[in-house]
Order: sequence, then structure tokens, then C-alpha cells
Amino acid sequence: MNKKNLPRAIQPAGADTAFASSHPVPEPAELQHEPIKPAAQRTASDDPRPTAVLRRAAAKKLVDRFSLWSGAAGFIPLPLADLAVIGGMQIEMLRRISQLYDVPFSRNVGKALIASLAGSMIPASSGAGMMSLAKGVPLAGTAISFFAMPALSSGASYAIGMAFIEHFESGGTLLDFKPGDYAAFVRSAKKPVA
Repeated sequence: MNKKNLPRAIQPAGADTAFASSHPVPEPAELQHEPIKPAAQRTASDDPRPTAVLRRAAAKKLVDRFSLWSGAAGFIPLPLADLAVIGGMQIEMLRRISQLYDVPFSRNVGKALIASLAGSMIPASSGAGMMSLAKGVPLAGTAISFFAMPALSSGASYAIGMAFIEHFESGGTLLDFKPGDYAAFVRSAKKPVA
């Protein structure tokens, strides 16, 4: 059996060099970069790193978006399923905020911190749990939770996101985050009315 009879997938390397040289693979646009200028030649607009103001604005925009989505998840009619979706959104929000601040992210650490921070705001977190369970009660429970759950979940996500922004702004990481230090901040954080 020679190279010509072998299926293409198991032909020896270099068998298609004539094809490869005549048909170059274009580099994807996201991988094409402009050369980086030396620091002395850079201007403020050339700097690839976002300024602190732009980074905070982007982080706040993320928190606003995820708090809206958390509020929408509050409309999920299944008890406890809404809490699972909201928790997943809060973890994704934390991951994206961590990326903005170049903070290493660990899903397990993120889950633990969000759970402990949510625990520090006991009235809101227990209220969200009760509203989720109330969805199992026909008519009255469903009606009450329909109005209360979106507000509670949106507010909790907003407060958690803003607490992490404050922590990362001060140079903190996930490993040195102490939920007790931000409990008062979380309780006082109120989402502005849109």
C-alpha cells in the first residue's frame, strides 16, 4: 500500500505540501494584531489596558446587565429552579468582573464567596428563598412571588456585583475577600431606579 491508497487522515505528514503551499490558510481577524509601540511612543489612546474609569464603567455595566437578567430569572415559575439560575448568573457575573480586573477566578471559590456574601444579607437572601418556595403554592403564592422574586433577585445580584467591584478596585483578590467586611456595604447598596 502506498501513500496514494491511504485515506487522507492517515497519510504521512508532508503528503499535502503542494496543496498547502498553493492555498495558505488566512489568519483569523481576531488573531491579527498591530505591533505594540514602545512605551515612550504610546499615547493614551494607544494604551491597550483600560483606564481605571473605563474599567469601572465596564464592570458596572456588567453588574447592571446581570442584575436585570437575575430579575428576569425571578419569573421562572418552578420553585428552586429560579434560585439555581440566579446563582449561576451571579457566578458568571463574578467571573467576568474578575476578568476585567485581571483577578484569577476559581469557580469553587466564587460559589463560596457569593453564598457567604448572600448569607450576610439575610433578609434579602431568605426572602428570595421563601419567594421561590412560595411559587409551589397555587394561586396566592405564585402571584406574590411573581412580583417579589424579580425585585429580590435583581437587588441581590446588584449588591453582590458592586461589593466585588469595590473589593477589586482596592486591589483585592478572591482569596483575600472577607464577606463580613462588605456586609454593611451590601445591605446599603441600592440599585438606582432605571
